[in-house]
This record gives sequence, C-alpha cells and structure tokens, in this order.
Amino acid sequence: MGAIKNGLQYAKDGKGASEETKTKYFIPWNTKERAITGGAIFIGSSYINVGQNTLYLQKFHVTSNTSQELFWHQYMTNVLAPYSESSSIYSGYSSTGILSNSMTFIIPVYQNMPENLCQSPNILESDFVEDNTKVYADVENTLNIRTGPSTSYESLIKIDRNVVMTRIAKGRQSGELWDKVLLPNGMVGYAFSNYLKEVPNVQIEEIKLSLDNIKMEKGSSQKLKVEIMPQEAKDRKIEFTSSHANVASINEEGNILALKSGKTTITAKSIENNVTAQIEIEVYTPLTDMQILTDKLVMQEGDSFVITLNFTPEDADNKTVKYSSQSDEIATVDNTGVIQALAKGKTKIVVETEENSIKREIEVEVIEKLKEGEIVFDENLRVVQNEISGWNLENLSVTQIKEKIQTLYTIKIYHSSGRELTENEQVGTGSKIQFLDENNSIKMEYYILIYGDVNGDGKINSIDLLKVQRHILELETLQGFFLKAGNLNRNGKNPSSIDLLKIQRHILELQAIEQ
Repeated sequence: MGAIKNGLQYAKDGKGASEETKTKYFIPWNTKERAITGGAIFIGSSYINVGQNTLYLQKFHVTSNTSQELFWHQYMTNVLAPYSESSSIYSGYSSTGILSNSMTFIIPVYQNMPENLCQSPNILESDFVEDNTKVYADVENTLNIRTGPSTSYESLIKIDRNVVMTRIAKGRQSGELWDKVLLPNGMVGYAFSNYLKEVPNVQIEEIKLSLDNIKMEKGSSQKLKVEIMPQEAKDRKIEFTSSHANVASINEEGNILALKSGKTTITAKSIENNVTAQIEIEVYTPLTDMQILTDKLVMQEGDSFVITLNFTPEDADNKTVKYSSQSDEIATVDNTGVIQALAKGKTKIVVETEENSIKREIEVEVIEKLKEGEIVFDENLRVVQNEISGWNLENLSVTQIKEKIQTLYTIKIYHSSGRELTENEQVGTGSKIQFLDENNSIKMEYYILIYGDVNGDGKINSIDLLKVQRHILELETLQGFFLKAGNLNRNGKNPSSIDLLKIQRHILELQAIEQ
C-alpha cells in the first residue's frame, strides 16, 4: 500500500499486532501524545537498545552489535539519504545556533572504498569542462551551494557574499548553467554560474582614508578621500558604512552628512576581497543663539533670582556661559546665574557665551525691601519673584487688573513697548505693573505673563501661532517674557511643536490653555 498508508494502518490498529504489543506501544495512535510516546518506545526498544543508536544505523543496518543478520533490520534503501539528510540536519543546527556545541559522531568506516567521491548518478561528466579559476559569490546576502547542478538538489551550505572559491569545472549544460566549485573549507558543490564572478588579476591590497575635517558641524557634508593601492585596482568596487548612521551617514559615493552630535566610525571595504579601512569622525553642534527668559528685573534688597537661559539649537555642544554684573555694589551674580540684590540702584547683568561670544543683558533695579502687606495680590494669581501669571483671559483690562491688587501705592501699567495703558485697554504678556509712592518713586515693578500670548496684546490667536511657528523654524526669535509665554510645557526649554499644537487647540476652542 505504500509507506503512508501502511503507517496510517499501523497507527490505527497495529496492523495485526498482538494486544500485548499494542499496549506496549500505546496503539491506537489517535492523539499526538500517544503517537509520540508510543513511537519513541518503539524506536527505543527496537533500534536504540539493540545498538542501532543513530539515524544512519537505523536506516542502514551495518552494525554487528546485534545477533541479527547485517542489512536486514533497517527501514530505508535510499543510498542518497545520508548525504541529503545530513545537509538538512546541518542547516537545522546552524539556524538554531548550536553548531558550536560539543557533539559525538559515530561514523561507520567502510573498507575498500574508492579514493574520490562518486558523483550523483544523474550528473553527467559531459556537462562540465575542467577549470581552475578563482571566483567569488556576487550576491546580495548568501549563495546556496548545492549537491548537484540544479535547484532540485539539496542545499549543501550557504556561503556569504564575496567568499572566494575555486571553480574546478565549468558548466556547459543547455539552459541554466551550473559550475562545480571547491570551497575554502574543502567542500565540493555546485553554484549557479550567474552568481559567480571571476576574481580579477589585480585586487585591492590596501585602502587609505582621509578627510579635510574629522570634526564636522551638524548639517554639514564632505566627501571622504579614498586612496586605493595598488593604483591598478582603483576601479574595484568599494562599500561604505557608518557605525552610527544616526550621527553621520555616508552614501555609495562616499559623501558624508553630519546629522547629530556624537562620534561614528566610517568603514570602507573592498567588495571582492574584504580589505577594509576605517576613520573616526566627530559631529559637533555649534551654538547659534541664546535667549534669556527674563530681561527686565526689579528686585527688593536681599532678594535672589535665578537666571534661566535657552540655547539654539537645544542640542548645542558648548553651552558654557560667563556671568558678570556692571555694578557689584548693587547686585552680584555667581557662576551658576544666581543674582543677589544688595543695595538700591540700577545695574545690568551680562551673560556671554563661550562659543561665538553671544551677549545678552538683564536690566536690574534694586529697591527697598517692601513691608509685609504693602502689596497684596488676588489669591488666584501666581507671583514668582517679579512675574505674575494665572490671569483670567476674559478680564485683562487695566481696571480689572488693578481690582486684583490691594495696595496704598499708585498703580501704573505699561505696555511691553513702554507706552502707559489707559483704564480700558487690554493688558498682555510683557506689560509692566509699576507701584509708585507719593513722591512718584518706584517701590516695585512686576511683569505680566500670559501663556500663549507671545506678541503682548493679551489675546491668543493666529498671530501667536505664527510667531511660535517662526521661532521653531528659526525665522524669528522670541525673547524674554515672550519666549517664556511660548513655552506652554513650562519646562524651561524653547517652544516646540507640542506648544504649537496647544495654541492651535486653544484657538479652535478644543482645550483652553491653563494660565
């Protein structure tokens, strides 16, 4: 009936076996568990325990460890099976990564065997002509070396691209041509001739790399200089790679593009014989601008204030700055940016970057220390040093602002441009609240902060959206309170696309900006 039908019949009823045998082997094999367990017992008792303890010895009975006659107790007569199935087992071990494990091989050694391996019976010697040419695998990834000259033959081994081998016989079949090759490990097999290229007489022996600048600015590009030796091999193909392509990329022509700060190694490798050379480059992000979130400051004697800086771009490598005060008698500043108000008067705090000497100034006025209760703000407002936020966007006229303050001092409110505002005018970001005594002397100044209002008109609309967008694109720079008003995340960084989205949702009345 054939192997399949016979096997199914045996699984069903043991094919005439005794009840004792059926019980021993868990017949019928009507579940996976019964089939696996019963089959294992059958193989164990019938083969392994009598000395046929390998797949080969089970299929080909050539061991004399049993009392049975040789060549009788076996279940295969396919003489090509050891060749094809060992190749399959090798592939399985290779794919599971256990080739390096320790193994014990039991190999029958036959007497009076021929010196040379026999070809497969259906491989015609007339289809080949002797050859002795060095070739390499010209493929994208790997090339199958097969046991015969056709894809119908088993894969003997897969070899990597550019592996050099010897073509010992050149195919001259009709149709697809296959060549017989000798691999570096001594294996002999067949490869499709379209995937084999002859190794040129002159190959690359050395590659030298150089650059005009091994330290590149982010966004810059330059071409890698490649010197090939000997000169006669200069036209051989070179492959370029970057160890950290997110730091700097390189294309097939050797053009390097710096993408972000960091280090990467550029490798040049000859395709034909894997000669390599490397060069390390560093990508540097230069500082182009610096912003101060507070550029005007009124401080009471004895108060301190921490300067907050933003840098463009945010990933600039050198953010080192130097702080100085034009008058240490009035206010000092330490190397961490902490201002200390000492005595009445006006001065300027200067901040200068180490790179590119970008300077920014903070106007500081120190006044007498106010007594507790001299100026009291509405409890819903947030007062941080000289900055007031938490405003209701519906009530931002000068009159409404004054209603939220209890004081005996005269209150004047000025637009960010310096113009004094009238009672019914709208107050916006950067507007100054000034407190004056009876002699018209300034007792204190505070600045209004409205998140989302980056142009100082007290409204959040498409103008603010555009200004934040232009700041992100580095077409326009927000400074001081306006920069802070654009940072809706309140993380001390430059406004981002997230801040832009929040302004947009506020305008569309999907989600109001929290003040």
